[in-house]
Amino acid sequence: MTDQAESVRTGPAVEPVRPKEKRKFSLDTRLLGLAGVLVILCIVGQVTRPDQFFTDGNVSTILRLAAAIGVVSVGMTFVIIAGGIDLSVGSIVALSSVWLTTLATQSYGPFVMILCGLLVGLGCGLINGILVSYGKIVPFIATLAMYVSARGLAERISGRRTQVVSEAGFLDFFRGDLLGIPVLIWMFALVFVVGWVLLNRTTFGRRTFAVGGNAEASRLAGINVKRHTALVYGVAGLCCGIAALMVVARTTAGASTNGMLYELDAIAAVVIGGTLLTGGRGSLIGTLIGVLIFTVLSNIFTLNNLDTDIQNIAKGVIIVLAALLQFRSVKKSKTST
Repeated sequence: MTDQAESVRTGPAVEPVRPKEKRKFSLDTRLLGLAGVLVILCIVGQVTRPDQFFTDGNVSTILRLAAAIGVVSVGMTFVIIAGGIDLSVGSIVALSSVWLTTLATQSYGPFVMILCGLLVGLGCGLINGILVSYGKIVPFIATLAMYVSARGLAERISGRRTQVVSEAGFLDFFRGDLLGIPVLIWMFALVFVVGWVLLNRTTFGRRTFAVGGNAEASRLAGINVKRHTALVYGVAGLCCGIAALMVVARTTAGASTNGMLYELDAIAAVVIGGTLLTGGRGSLIGTLIGVLIFTVLSNIFTLNNLDTDIQNIAKGVIIVLAALLQFRSVKKSKTST
């Protein structure tokens, strides 16, 4: 009787392992599907422009163009997994780029320029997080307010003029190469690796998934939901500061028009990558593939001299298809449970 009772007690604990394995397999399947789309686009690019697409210069261009929006998308992934949204990332990039390229900031040298860009981005992100978590303002409204005010402040500081970078040390570093690879690509890779480790191998990442999945249950489990939400938006703001450095290095100037429509591109890349807009589930690897899909698509249209309106239509179709697949996946998981 004792053995039977013991088997009854231990039996149910073994069963839940199978659903976990199934979810992991489905996640890998989605990533494989995204990778397949990226491969198809690369084949199309090679077929249409065999003399230009797979050249070292064009591949480097694709990666450099993907770098800044990719860094912003890393921060956006954290925010959306935590159940939020950030419409202000493009404006924060603009404000950070303008602030770090003022004559006063440049007079202190490249180190102060870098520090200024990072602190401005981090500060704006924390303000968003405080308004959302402690001020209890809906993320859409709070970040929309930052979207307007940060862009306006950037215009005020710059006088709506482009501020050219005259600090040679800044340009020499960020526009240089390391082991034959542009520094901007190394920065993107570093931010992605750090973000992946933070999201998948730390307590901070586990709490981000928990808060996005069920904020009230997370609070009852002992997680300081308000503080964590503020920190998540701070991470997004810091990513915007890093992206501002990359944009300034690529364009050699700071302007209030920098980062235009970055918020839409970042959200689109995150959604295509499989991150749920309702929060609680997501993947940085999926986000990376989503960024590359959009960048390669834009590159193909540029190489073939196609109109941007057709390109935007293609992007819209991709976003709608990704949203439909996401809705179908969520509905299927609910019915199966």
